[in-house]
Amino acid sequence: MASSKPRVVITHWVHDDVIDHLHQFSTPVPVASRTVLSRDEVLARARDADGLLACMTDRVDDDLLDRCPRLRVISATLKGYDNFDGAACTRHGVWLTALPHQLTAPTAELCVGLIIGLMRHVAAGDRHVRSGAFCGWRPELYGSGLAGSTVGMIGMGAIGQALARRLRAFDAGVLYHDVRPLTPEREAELDVRRASLDELLAASHVVLPLLPLRDDTAGLLGRSALARMRTGAYLVNISRGSVVDEAAVADALESGRLGGYAADVFAVEDWARADRPGRIDPTLLKHPHTLFTPHLGSGVDDVRRAMSHAAVDQIAQALDGARPEYAVNELT
Repeated sequence: MASSKPRVVITHWVHDDVIDHLHQFSTPVPVASRTVLSRDEVLARARDADGLLACMTDRVDDDLLDRCPRLRVISATLKGYDNFDGAACTRHGVWLTALPHQLTAPTAELCVGLIIGLMRHVAAGDRHVRSGAFCGWRPELYGSGLAGSTVGMIGMGAIGQALARRLRAFDAGVLYHDVRPLTPEREAELDVRRASLDELLAASHVVLPLLPLRDDTAGLLGRSALARMRTGAYLVNISRGSVVDEAAVADALESGRLGGYAADVFAVEDWARADRPGRIDPTLLKHPHTLFTPHLGSGVDDVRRAMSHAAVDQIAQALDGARPEYAVNELT
């Protein structure tokens, strides 16, 4: 006999206890291996699904919603949902949920690691040791330190504030630029100062774009902005790949305008862009003053487990007829 429980398709690998959680109120359709489903596989599995447990490789638009007419909720295990069309979900009467805070601490931690790794030539040092050429200390690979430096944050949301708290331990000063200023009390608590974008770019030793991908942020760190940065400054991107112009970054590294570039995110991942590139700029990948991680911002095992359980809770709430706690759209 067919199950009367609602059917929930999972588009990516999750922990076994997350599947057990889904079994409590639904019939889950999991992914067997540590991978993600292609769009065609998602469409094939979700055509008669009631819920979708999605991830950042998914793209939700009118086409998917038209072809999956039974969907009642799409729960995304992420914070930035630029590749999920909330308006389309509303038109189709589908709840869309995202996670507001679970990624903050692990992403801030990784960002600090990338900053230090880039400034102190950690990757180059690792390659040197592994090459077999290292035989003891030599006066080489001198880098820069965070102590006494100025870090400029473009955007001062939850991750920016978490970073500001952590950077205080390194005796780094923090400038920030945001259209929504913090209160004077919050600025004093975090020991940060608001600045214009031009002042931030000119004064900062390290620049961090901490922005969602929108029309007004795409390519924000392009040739013009890079030319306004201090010579030899570092750029670290943990937000969205397309917030920077990767080709312009490669050129700025070649010219010496940039001292280094680190990234956990890349334009090739930005499914919301119809013109997203099919690969990462090879010139960027080959440059020695770079440090890259494969989107590990939330890559902490217990954090990913907690995120998945929180996302499952949203599905349970929606299928029970309630407004999900983390809904990003409104249904009438």
